[in-house]
Amino acid sequence: MRRAGSQSARAALVALCWLAAGCGGCKQDEAPVTPEPAAPEQRPVSQRRVGVKVPMPPGWTAQVASDGSFQFGPPGRPVLRVDLRPGQGATLPAPEALLQSVDESFAGFEHTLEQQAGGEDFSLVRVRLTPKLEDGGSGASYPALFGARRVEKDLFLCATFPGVGADEVLQASDACKGIEFQPPR
Repeated sequence: MRRAGSQSARAALVALCWLAAGCGGCKQDEAPVTPEPAAPEQRPVSQRRVGVKVPMPPGWTAQVASDGSFQFGPPGRPVLRVDLRPGQGATLPAPEALLQSVDESFAGFEHTLEQQAGGEDFSLVRVRLTPKLEDGGSGASYPALFGARRVEKDLFLCATFPGVGADEVLQASDACKGIEFQPPR
């Protein structure tokens, strides 16, 4: 049983490393957007703040982790991690690339594909991960989400934490697909 716990901890670390390329400048409710330089013939426009909107299930809260990532879930229990990659919207990975990343990152796990979806501005895969034990057996399996959402020029990477339930993974999928910028007030 001790091995299964260390495998789950390893899975959590791999999932977080997969996303941890940095979120520089994220804020809980609003992320500042720097306007593009004005052309010489245009008058400068004052900088506006535009918020990032993530549709959360009732009872979920948002927090900014010490590494700058957004974390969503019931109070005190994160379910979904979202990392912002400013200006990298053009690098939106295809669902097949996400699945290949899961294959490579979770080599010590068996995974079963539960959903693979993609569109013009999102990609996601839902899998069930099962740790392989040294004695040839298998540990307890759990569902997981890995996704990406392009919003304008930015890329948001999403992943669920180990130990969340299947319903929470579905809710996290909807939240990831629904990320958008709020219009200025």
